[in-house]
Amino acid sequence: MNVPTKVPATYIEAWDSAVATHPHAPFLLFHSDEKVWTQWSYSEFDKHVERVTACLVNLGVQRDHSVHLCLRNSPAFIAVQLACARLRAWTVPVDPASSPRDIARQISRTAPTVGIAAEARSETYRAGAAGQLNQILLLHEDERDFTEISAFYPKKGHDLSATTPARPEDRLAVMFTSGTTSEPKGVVLTQANYATLTRSMAELANLGPQHRWFISLPMFHANAQFYCLAPAIGAGASVALSSKFSASGWLQQAREAKATHASLFAAPIRMILNRTAKDSEPLHLTHVWFAQNLNHSQYTAFTKLAGTQPRQLYGMTETVTIVTRDNNSNPSHDTIGRAVPGRKILLVDPSTLDPVSSGEPGLLLLGGKRGHDIFQEYLNRPEANKSAFVSVNGQEWFVTGDLVRTSRDGTLTFVGRIDDVTKIAGENVSLTELEARISEAPEVAEVAVVAVDDPIRDHAAVAYVVPEKFVADHVTAESLTRWAEKHLAPACRPKEWHLIDELPRTSVGKIRKFKLAR
Repeated sequence: MNVPTKVPATYIEAWDSAVATHPHAPFLLFHSDEKVWTQWSYSEFDKHVERVTACLVNLGVQRDHSVHLCLRNSPAFIAVQLACARLRAWTVPVDPASSPRDIARQISRTAPTVGIAAEARSETYRAGAAGQLNQILLLHEDERDFTEISAFYPKKGHDLSATTPARPEDRLAVMFTSGTTSEPKGVVLTQANYATLTRSMAELANLGPQHRWFISLPMFHANAQFYCLAPAIGAGASVALSSKFSASGWLQQAREAKATHASLFAAPIRMILNRTAKDSEPLHLTHVWFAQNLNHSQYTAFTKLAGTQPRQLYGMTETVTIVTRDNNSNPSHDTIGRAVPGRKILLVDPSTLDPVSSGEPGLLLLGGKRGHDIFQEYLNRPEANKSAFVSVNGQEWFVTGDLVRTSRDGTLTFVGRIDDVTKIAGENVSLTELEARISEAPEVAEVAVVAVDDPIRDHAAVAYVVPEKFVADHVTAESLTRWAEKHLAPACRPKEWHLIDELPRTSVGKIRKFKLAR
């Protein structure tokens, strides 16, 4: 591995160092919807970053300003992030499938100077931005965004001389993630957070300039940014970026890209296995991260397909760098391994914060420096920040909200969330939040949502709906499905709808979900 010895203080410093050290080396290979690969070297891509930076300056983006980024995987996504890093501004990367209601709330909470979205979804984006955001750039989400027909192309001269060097404490991103409440929390991340990733994650993946990450997971998600893109920049490696995840096309895309590294959730792995012929020629990958357990047969099958044994990790948006990883010579399908070097963890009883015995599930606490190796804070959420950190033995610890068990040999196993958040197709979905959204559907009086096991997506949502009186005959599973397709992100759409007369409750009115699950 050939990673610069000097640890960058900021993300843009890491990028500038990579451009200076590897100017002619490949940086990005992009696979478009038309199945065309386009490639840029580090120096070529840096010129596009400069153009995007100029465009944002012309639109009034300055230090501490935010840019709402509602794009699929694309070269523009990466360029905007780097341009904001140079301007000491920050991005708000969100799910491109966000509904108008979601977009409106995101914009209200972050007050962006500019919104960047896709021409193909402009109607939805404008509906969400209406009355709050006047400056909107609409892009193609492919290589055309770096040509003269792009909204990025400067319409007037620009002067970047007033731009001051970024500082480690500068905010670089706010990423929304569902937590223990019904309202998504904005995770505040700094330049130092991303700079730390460029070094630490490159080392953990044994990444060097000769390697190539294949990114097929969405860029608005921490996995793609934290575990793939940032370490590639830190090591001077290249990135192969797919415009969208394709289970049936994943193997061929990775082969065409000559990928060496990949990162996936368990659910996409199961989708790939389900859509790939068993006699397919295997890849020869060097390293694969995966999150969440696979069963033994799935792990064995994907190991054969990838040409290497995948290694499970554990991390979340708030932890920035991963917390644990399976680094055994013979990795397993069902362990998250041990804490990585430099990470301090505690497993405690959720009620007393006393240490738990080996074999007993414990709440995972993580030590670290805010804004450096863990997130800075939750955006404008003082109560959430207060509950997210606890003091044990005079030291501050971040409460992950996850339960973990230690085995006799010291390895860790993920048990589950302590709250109602469940993983669906790799996304955190709050059942409480989902119930609130479905209750807004026309003619729905009450709703309760439970999570069930799903062989492909880890879990799936099942909704039990009590229709409003007098209109019950007009409410059907089909009508609710059509509503969900318009108003809910794909991962949040219930797998099944059950129409019932009333919800089972306790004497104080709480819903007895275990009866619904039966």
